Amino acid sequence: MVFFLGFFTVCLYNTSMKIRTITIGINLNLPLNEAHIRRAASDAQKVRASLQNSGYTVQTVRLTTQPWEKYYDGKAKMKSLLRRLSSLLPSEGFDYFSLGTTFSPQNIPLIFSWLETAPPAFATTMICDRNKVNHEAVHGTVKLIKKLAGLEPRGFANLRFAALFNTPPGSAFFPAAYHQGTENFTLGTENSDLVNRAFSEARDIRHAEETLEKILSEEYGRLEEEARKISSKTRLRYGGIDTSIAPSVLRQNSLAFAFEKLRLGKFGESGTLASARIVTRVLEKLNVKACGYAGLMLPVLEDYGLALRNSQGKVDLTHLLLYSAVCGTGLDTVPLAGDISEKKLYALLLDIAALAIKLNKPLSARLMPIPGKKVGDMTDFDFSYFANTKVISL
Repeated sequence: MVFFLGFFTVCLYNTSMKIRTITIGINLNLPLNEAHIRRAASDAQKVRASLQNSGYTVQTVRLTTQPWEKYYDGKAKMKSLLRRLSSLLPSEGFDYFSLGTTFSPQNIPLIFSWLETAPPAFATTMICDRNKVNHEAVHGTVKLIKKLAGLEPRGFANLRFAALFNTPPGSAFFPAAYHQGTENFTLGTENSDLVNRAFSEARDIRHAEETLEKILSEEYGRLEEEARKISSKTRLRYGGIDTSIAPSVLRQNSLAFAFEKLRLGKFGESGTLASARIVTRVLEKLNVKACGYAGLMLPVLEDYGLALRNSQGKVDLTHLLLYSAVCGTGLDTVPLAGDISEKKLYALLLDIAALAIKLNKPLSARLMPIPGKKVGDMTDFDFSYFANTKVISL
């Protein structure tokens, strides 16, 4: 999962962890109470200022609501709300907002209109909840993915949409984030440089877990201490940190290349699964309030080394699903042929659902059919936070 902006290298007080997102979760009611939004924005800026004063670089501030169908009051009113939020939220310091997820399959077709109306908006559908597949939701999601592929050049609109599987509320990362309960803030971090540092120091798999645990425990422990202090100064409850290991389009911070520092071979070859499990074992042991996935993110278009190994034929969808079995986050920013059939997308979503149900874990799928591209073609995104790669085969 994962959508992000900005890469930074300088922090005060020797702080290594970077904050990719401060995500504010609120309960939205209609008619829109703009004073409520402004209060949330004021609290968000307090969180941001406190983190920055402690030496952290904050990249984005985001807002998420409860599932939009909870406050939906007709298509015309919803589009009017989205236009107002698209204008109001940036002026209040929010970079993006999420409408949350959709539990009702009959509402899935409406999402196209919401994303068309509000370019800063993200949305999701829930494919399986409580370990039960909703086949009507799968079919609706497949049709929406295909339709969104034509909304923006190069199929880019699917960056703002994902299918969810057993995914609870409270994540910091988009597009999976949706809110429930007391208003709060959660944090998502940029941390692939820490994995590179740990695996460089470890030099082989025998010492990798211990080294990574030491580094991440120190960094996340310091961040959580600061977050709890901040919570006591605002109206917002501290909802936790999504400790997920996020990728980088910077070569030196690539997660794929970090794995290769353990000397088991290229990313995608034998040993990759073992390396992935080390990362997620460490995340499971961290003594912090975790939220969201707390797993390993392997978005094909968002990691330099992963994009390269995909182009070299080292990685395919079977590999990516396999890595999800040891607590990855699913399939993310996967470039697919523009003419991929609904039948194949349907089957792929069912495979992800099978993993989520068997392992009783949250997963997601952000699939990107690219109009005019065939399997093996190179993508040509003009986007600073994508690493172009070959269209992957099913």
